Formats: sequence, structure tokens, C-alpha cells
Amino acid sequence: MENNLQKLMAFVAAVECGSFTKAAARLNYSQSGISRMIADLERDWGVALVRRGRAGVVLTSDGVRLLPYAREVCQAQGRLQARVEELGELQSGLIRIGTFSSVATHWLPGIIKAFQRDYPNVDYELLLGDYTEIESWIAAGRVDCGFLRLPTRPEFETLFLEQDPLLAILPPDHPLAGQQRFPIAAFDGAPFMLLEKGAKAEISQVLERNGVRPHVHFTTWDDYAILSMVESGLGLSILPELILRRVPYQVAIRPLDVPAYRQIGLALRDSKAAPKAVRRFIEYLPCRNG
Repeated sequence: MENNLQKLMAFVAAVECGSFTKAAARLNYSQSGISRMIADLERDWGVALVRRGRAGVVLTSDGVRLLPYAREVCQAQGRLQARVEELGELQSGLIRIGTFSSVATHWLPGIIKAFQRDYPNVDYELLLGDYTEIESWIAAGRVDCGFLRLPTRPEFETLFLEQDPLLAILPPDHPLAGQQRFPIAAFDGAPFMLLEKGAKAEISQVLERNGVRPHVHFTTWDDYAILSMVESGLGLSILPELILRRVPYQVAIRPLDVPAYRQIGLALRDSKAAPKAVRRFIEYLPCRNG
């Protein structure tokens, strides 16, 4: 049985074409099919919509009043179908991404630039946060995907992207600034600027794993604030290498004598259920694998 939208389309087409025969040709139905759908609509609504005469299809007074609404519904369906086809061909779309600042600054511009060359009408919404916030956004559906430190929640699908070294950050005049590698034990008891917010992140875990307890003077998720304070001689820090690209501060950057890393990846709830724009965007991510 035809749905109400098909009946409305039959009604509008019959009026616009002036006959059931021409409406049937437009919609690829039989003439009797058009007649039956309009009769069904009249029965459903309890009104007469058209009269059949020698001059063709003529609207009744009720039909005149209802035609604009029926036409509006049909036009809305046409716009909806066009939008669906655009999305299917990726002529438009929206990708919502959760990210932390270093990825947003150093990775995403190049990735988005490459993606936009092929799909210029796709838009983006970036939400910046820490790992815990990004995980909650993915779980709640607030973002389609998110860049995270791995491992993350077991229910997420993940794609490993890069192993990011953790490096020592010192004032340029620090006594150990000339060392080829900074001894991690030297952080013990030293004034320290910690990159962290909420739950413990990889830097705290590295210090604890090596039995090192610095004197944490300052805790923030703002990497530039940490760099500024280290430059001013207020303490030492450890930061991921990705943050330290194009650093606008005078600091000494040294590898640790005990190498440590964070694993960066992309996470999402279900790649098969993700919008087509998101699935295509993932194909542009570089799997760097160290």
C-alpha cells in the first residue's frame, strides 16, 4: 500500500499536469494507480480534493486550500533527497573531532588541507580537551572521533598513529643543559612543571615508574604556560616531542636517559556506523608507526 508521501505526490502531480494520465507518466505509475492514490487520500482526509471532467483535473475548494501544504511536503522531500545524495557523494558533511592542542596545532592543519582538496564542502568542528574529556565526548556521541593517548577505553575502536617521545625541558642555563641525555633521576626533588589535568597522564606515570618524585610547583594542561615558566627558570618539565615543534621559547630540550613515549591514536565508537565523511577522513590519517 502506498504511503502518504506517494499519495501527496500523486495529488500534486495530477493538479500540475492537469490529468491523471500525464501525472502517471511523470511519476511512472499507471493512470489507475494515480486515481486510486488520490481516492485513498480523499478517504483518509474525509474531503473531496479534485473533480474529474472534460477539462481534466479541477481542484475543489478544499483541494485549493490543501494543495499548498501538500506541495510544501513534496518539495521538502525533494530537498531531503538531494541532501542525502550530496552526503552520499561527500559533496557536503560535518566531521566533529575531539583533540588535544598539539595534534590540533601540528597535525590537523595538514590533514585537513589534504582532505579539503578532494572534499572542499565538508565542514569541521574541533573540540579541544584533555584525554578524559575527549573519551567522554566520544562515548556520548558529542564528537565522531577523537585523538587520544593509547590505550583508551576498551569499547572504542582505535587506530595507532605515532609513538611520541617524551623529552626533558630545562632553562637554557641549567647545569645539566649541556648533557647529551638528561638523567631522569635528576628530577627527584627538583621544582617541576607538570602537564596534566584531571586523571594522571603519561608524564606522571613515567616519573612514578622510575621512582622519581619531583617537587611539583605547577600543574596545567597549557603546554605554552609550562614552556614560559621553564624559560623563566621556575623549574623543569617533561613534554611530548609533538608539542615542541616550532617552540617560541628559549629552553633546552634533551632526550631522557631512560627513553619514554606516549602512543597517539584515533578512537571512535564504531567505524561501520560512522558518517561517510568521517570514514573517508580516516583514510587521510598517516599511520606513522614510529
